[in-house]
Amino acid sequence: MRRSPSQDTEVSGMYTRASGMLLHITSLPSRYGIGDMGPAACGFASLLRDTGQLYWQVLPLGPTSTAIGNSPYSSCSAFAGNPLLISPEKLVEDGLLSWADIEYPPGTDPSRVNFHVVEQHRQRVLRAAFERSRHWLEKDYTFTAFSRKHHHWLHNYVRFVTIKKWHDGAVWSEWPEPLRFRHEEALARWDAEHHEEMLFETFVQYVFFRQWNDLKEYCSGAGVRLIGDVPIYVTYDSADVWEHPEFFKLDDQRKPLMVAGVPPDYFSKTGQRWGNPVYNWDALARDGFAWWVRRLAHNFDQTDLVRIDHFRGFAGYWEIPAEEETAINGEWVDAPGMQLFSALSRHFTVLPLIAEDLGIITPDVRELKSAFNLPGMKVLQFGFGGDKLINNPDAPMNHERHNVLYTGTHDNSPMRHWFVHEAGDQGRSNFAAFAGHDVVEAGAAETAIRIAMSSVANTAIFPVQDVLGLDGTARMNTPSVPAGNWEWRLRPEEMELPFYRNFAQMTEFFGRWT
Repeated sequence: MRRSPSQDTEVSGMYTRASGMLLHITSLPSRYGIGDMGPAACGFASLLRDTGQLYWQVLPLGPTSTAIGNSPYSSCSAFAGNPLLISPEKLVEDGLLSWADIEYPPGTDPSRVNFHVVEQHRQRVLRAAFERSRHWLEKDYTFTAFSRKHHHWLHNYVRFVTIKKWHDGAVWSEWPEPLRFRHEEALARWDAEHHEEMLFETFVQYVFFRQWNDLKEYCSGAGVRLIGDVPIYVTYDSADVWEHPEFFKLDDQRKPLMVAGVPPDYFSKTGQRWGNPVYNWDALARDGFAWWVRRLAHNFDQTDLVRIDHFRGFAGYWEIPAEEETAINGEWVDAPGMQLFSALSRHFTVLPLIAEDLGIITPDVRELKSAFNLPGMKVLQFGFGGDKLINNPDAPMNHERHNVLYTGTHDNSPMRHWFVHEAGDQGRSNFAAFAGHDVVEAGAAETAIRIAMSSVANTAIFPVQDVLGLDGTARMNTPSVPAGNWEWRLRPEEMELPFYRNFAQMTEFFGRWT
């Protein structure tokens, strides 16, 4: 699936017959506790180029919090960038700080993210950068142009985070009533009395998007296309719900009536109760789905393609009464996906989207995806279960060209761990049958990559953990497990090209098959 000039014909934003890797920014190595948008990010883009890969897929880029498990899928904003991803080194290169200003506490584990320490460090670094910039900031054209461009979300976002900090992190529904219900006089008074803190938060977003744009430009120059990720839902304790309560199913005190999740499935016997408020689709439709248009326009500006997480929720979604502790007692509710995507198609010439259509997929989901020519997903790890693989949609013989194929996702174990601990005897037997030879633990990931690269699917994305053949300690996320997720990182030596030469040869060989 190595790219070539003859393969530069796009189909719904996807190049034909190309491959890439999945690695979130936080998982990059750095000297500052967490992967960021600095030198290692550019180094990874170069590594992709040097191994003949076209795509770099990342997870959502919004702010995260230790209070809600550090998940990039649970953010206080659908638009803002995560301050933890800001590179301290680039702040020094830009002349805002000295090397002494960005020193990081010694003795931290380079293979894991300690989010608590990182949050403290970034706040200190960004405060210092703000103080050094304060005398020119509001007079700087690029800063004021950024503020104008993003005003539709930025002003209320910085209000939200400053009010939240002032109230010791309290959920917005617990704020004093004038702020909770967004009374105009209370908000105007807040803006006047907290101008400096709001300016700091605006500065943080300005720095984030400046660094992200630099990274995107570097990727473009290296011939690498970025794939972003948009969660279908937003977090209740977010600027989005606070600003637009009419777009969500809330009671008269603006607390959720219904929350989102999925029914019992492969990942959990009790389903997943995500807790996000579900949309008031009637209100969104009356507004011409303008909020969704703005949201996707923002994401299309950040990346070349966008994966929409839980795409089936646009056809029908699992709605759970807010008082329920698990997802078992929910029910399916129809969603106006056709109306929404028709509105999006009128606004955008191309919809460069990947539909995450895993789980229980019904005809209406397939119809929605087909109507707008959106590629769906297949996960190879799911493709070997059961004794009748012809009925398994992820089995290799059931792949289609217009698919994006993954060996696993951020929610899966690395292939090596799956093969030993999760596949079971039947799965291992089916896996070996497709491989055409016996498979041992050390070769499980490479075998999976070879099977994937021989698939008819146009696009294959491989988690870096599988490219390197890592074990279960490198897992990124375990659904329904609240602690210990999102912490895994590459070691600096695992960014070196020799580790990837065999992978590059495999992708080059299979790329000749069309």
